[in-house]
Amino acid sequence: MADYDLTRRPRRLRQTPAIRDFVTETRLHPADFILPVFIADGIDAPREIPSMPGVYQHTEDSLVEICREALDAGVKCVDLFGVPREEDKDATGSVAVREDGVLNRAIALLRKEFGDELIIMTDTCLDEFTDHGHCGVLVTDAHGREVVDNDATVDIYCDMAVAQARAGAHIVSPSGMMDGQIAAIREALDNAGYQDVAIMAYSAKYASKFFGPFRDAVGSSLKGDRRTYQQDPANVRESLLEAELDVAEGADFVMVKPALPYLDVLAKIAEASPVPVAAYQVSGEYAMLNAAGQNGWIDYEETMMEALMSIKRAGADQIFTYYAIEAAKRLNG
Repeated sequence: MADYDLTRRPRRLRQTPAIRDFVTETRLHPADFILPVFIADGIDAPREIPSMPGVYQHTEDSLVEICREALDAGVKCVDLFGVPREEDKDATGSVAVREDGVLNRAIALLRKEFGDELIIMTDTCLDEFTDHGHCGVLVTDAHGREVVDNDATVDIYCDMAVAQARAGAHIVSPSGMMDGQIAAIREALDNAGYQDVAIMAYSAKYASKFFGPFRDAVGSSLKGDRRTYQQDPANVRESLLEAELDVAEGADFVMVKPALPYLDVLAKIAEASPVPVAAYQVSGEYAMLNAAGQNGWIDYEETMMEALMSIKRAGADQIFTYYAIEAAKRLNG
């Protein structure tokens, strides 16, 4: 056997679990996770989402139960999405701003149940609530194209954010990628007396096919695509600009969505950002890993934890993941 004269043997620091833990560079913690949850109007029992096994549209009772389970595991924040009845959808998503709308009722329920113990984040977007499935108001432009009206949409986002704050949201998260939305929402919240309600900006949200299962989750009515307002997957500099603008407009957090296919974008934004940076492990990422695990092609739990670690390693301070409770329990031992 050759006797190599090696000064450096990096394997020395990999020899036992204790040594590996001693020198680990990146750590996940349950408080890093944000659990997206769906509350649906008009159902009397939790309804599993076919393309996202293990994820449900919730009733009010089961919503409280899963939020309590998250808290018990150390997950301190949920991101709440409302799923209205089909008959409540209209061209402007008006149910999104109504006090008796499904989302605002759920916010009030959670705030009453948990107070400030649970951080209630809310999706401040119209796609779940419009009958056409787009994130804003549709108009016909001078060339005869049906497009989303940026400024008219931002006006509704402002009303929606104030309604969510009034219901009890700690953080609003405008995800529609409208220009100027953060500044307008910040002004609306401040003028309404909600200076302490924070804004999570979906700064780098791409027009991604990884969102597919989410549309099952919210019963989306989308026709066409969102490429005129969500970002081109080929672009990176554009994301840096969007994050910079959002911070200048008053964002308290910025976000990259999706996460795993855009780790390069996440790393660049994390390096430049003066505010916390989140990343969203989206429905398609979850569904692919879940399906591969169910088929025995991968070790689902270990692969999911590796994926979450990669998102953290790339620079995410917070991670949106449908696996939040399971990941937290694993980290708790």
